[in-house]
This record gives sequence, structure tokens and C-alpha cells, in this order.
Amino acid sequence: MNRVVITGIGVYSCLGSNISEVEHSLKNGISGIGIDPERKEHGFRSALTGIVPTPELKPFLNRRQRVGLAPQGEYAYMATKEAMEMSKMDLDFFEKNEVGILYGNDSSAKPVIDATDALRAKKDTTLIGSGSIFQSMNSTVTMNLATILKLKGINMTISAACASGSHSIGMGYFLLKHGMQERIICGGAQEVSYHSMGSFDGLSTFSIREDDPTKASRPFDKSRDGLIPSGGASTVIIETLESAQRRGAPILGEILGYGFSSNGDHISHPNVEGPVRSLKMALKESGLRASDIQYINAHATSTPAGDLSEGKAILETFGNDGPFVSSTKSMTGHEMWMAGASEVAYSLIMMQNGFMAPNINLVEPDDELKRLNIIADTRYQDFDIFLSNSFGFGGTNSSLVIRKFKA
Repeated sequence: MNRVVITGIGVYSCLGSNISEVEHSLKNGISGIGIDPERKEHGFRSALTGIVPTPELKPFLNRRQRVGLAPQGEYAYMATKEAMEMSKMDLDFFEKNEVGILYGNDSSAKPVIDATDALRAKKDTTLIGSGSIFQSMNSTVTMNLATILKLKGINMTISAACASGSHSIGMGYFLLKHGMQERIICGGAQEVSYHSMGSFDGLSTFSIREDDPTKASRPFDKSRDGLIPSGGASTVIIETLESAQRRGAPILGEILGYGFSSNGDHISHPNVEGPVRSLKMALKESGLRASDIQYINAHATSTPAGDLSEGKAILETFGNDGPFVSSTKSMTGHEMWMAGASEVAYSLIMMQNGFMAPNINLVEPDDELKRLNIIADTRYQDFDIFLSNSFGFGGTNSSLVIRKFKA
């Protein structure tokens, strides 16, 4: 079996438009949450959202390449560009070698709505626009990036709700481990516009603590009242150890384990048993003991039921003396389809720079979760092994175990 390593990461999020900016936000507990007034105009209960800037792509892509990109595809391009530079890959490398792409995405609402509005207004399908179909499909990110970058390996979108980004890395890990690919661009992307959030808002899932947006996301806190939608994109380039060493690529970490499960229960209400199975599978696959895990970047989105069930799953798996825990969603909000990939990147940034990001806005932990070792303030400590959890609607669960590379 091949060893699988990470050689490049890129992030375009509400915490920053590059790794350096993101590191600064993580280290200093800086929130990327703000208010979108347009949501109130459309009848939203909550106008809270992650604030993600629109990237300027003209310096990098021609008009034909840009016209097919939905917003989440634009974010994904920027994240992938940064990851490529870190990994020492370029277009010439892609032309001469087989590189695949597995990216998490589970909606492309804005292009669909824009196309429908254009059709209603103009009564002519030829006026919708030539790029519309390529923006509207759920596979918009992978089809565009595979074309722009001339990729020749696997080309597939992973659609698994809020675990999409994590599953993309996990499935890529399996393909590399078993020798079916040598290098894969993995990641997750999420559109941020209100178009994709209306029905979610209608479920009363979002926080309505609008008086101070930066304090609205409160994972594990007793006073949490819901998640804050967010987005952007994060890319994680993985490859076999042999490939990375042959290229002289930097090695940021090694994927040791991937666990997954389905709750087999309610479509939106979480349970404890499903996450426990995912956690235990990841540990078994990694060959590590529960006591070896030093840090968990929790899925915890700041919803009453979700945080409670995950906390109980962590306690059942790791006991009372478990690893340090924080949810970077306290700063980012819930990056949804992107979150599983971005939180791996966030955790790698921490591991590379000797700190654990805080679970900000934690005033008083939920009564049933006080035994969790939650980090309320930035902890400056070297660590070698972390675990990242991602869960989603339909009861899909993913857990990844990653270690600092050891030859």
C-alpha cells in the first residue's frame, strides 16, 4: 500500500484570500462573519454570513475560461492556484503527467436562478448565455478546473452535503493508497450568495444574533442559537509519498486514516452512533490509539443538536482525558460543502506553525460537554497528529486522521 501525503494547500475564505492571511486570522481568533443586507430584503430571518470577496480573475484566465465559472468555481480556482504553487506543480507539469481532481460541491443555485430569470424576462433560451450550463451543473468546479488545468486523471465531483470536502480527500486517499492514481487535486467549494441559502434559512437553522456578527457563531457554548452560513474554497493536493519525494515536493502532512458512516436515521437531525462509527473507523485505519490524537478540529457548527451529538461522540470515543478540541467554524461560520477541506487546511496551518486555533465565543460550555478539552484561547503548542470531523444532511459522516510527516 502507498503512503499518501499532502504537498500543497490553498484557501480562499472569509478568513483571508491566501494562506498567510488565514494563518493570521486563525492565530488571533479573528472572525470573518458579517451582515448581508440583501438577505433582509428577500425575507430572510438572518442576514448573517461569511464575507468572502469576489476574486479578480482577469490576470490569470481568458474570457472563455472565466465565463463558465460559477462563484464557487472562481474561489476554487484561486485556492487551487495557491496550492499548485506550494506543491511545485504548474500547467506544464499537468500536460506531462496524470493528475486527477476530486472536489466537493453540492449546489450551484445562483446560476440556475439567474438562467431562469433571464428566460422569464427574454423568452428566448439563446439569450441565457453560453456559460450558463457549465456554471449550473453540480460538477461545475471539477469540469472547469479539469479543463483550465488540462488534467488527465480522475475527474469527479463529490456531493455529500457538508461532508463533501472531507469525503473528497478521503476518496482521493483511497485511490492513491491502492495505486490507482499518483496525484489528485482535492478540495471543497461553497457559493456564498443568498440564492443558495433561502430554504436553509427557512428551517430556522441560522443564528439570528445580528447585533454583533463576530460573536454569533458559538460552537459548544450553552447560548448558541444556530449556525452562520459561509463559503469560499479550499484545495488540498495529495499524492503518493514516492511521487512527492521523486519531485522534491514539500510534504505538509501524511493522511493516516479515513473513516465514514451513515447515520441511517433522520434526514437532518444528527445522532451519536453514526459519528462514533466514523471516528472509530478512522482510528482503526490509521493504526493509532485514541490517546495518540492531540487535536480535533470539530465539525461543530453552533447548532444546539449538532454540537451536542458530536461532543457526545467525541467523549464516547476518546473518554474524559481526550485531545484538545476547537471548532474553527466559530470564526468562519459553516463553510458547508467546503468545510471538510478547509478545516484540514486550517489544521495543517496550525500544525506547521505550532499553535491550536481558539474556539472563540465560548463563554460557558454546554452542561453535557464540559468534559471536552475545548480551547477557548489560542494555544501555542507543537503537535504532530490531528483529526478532522465533517458531518452532513442525510446522515453522512467523514473523519480524517493526519500526521506531521515522518520519513
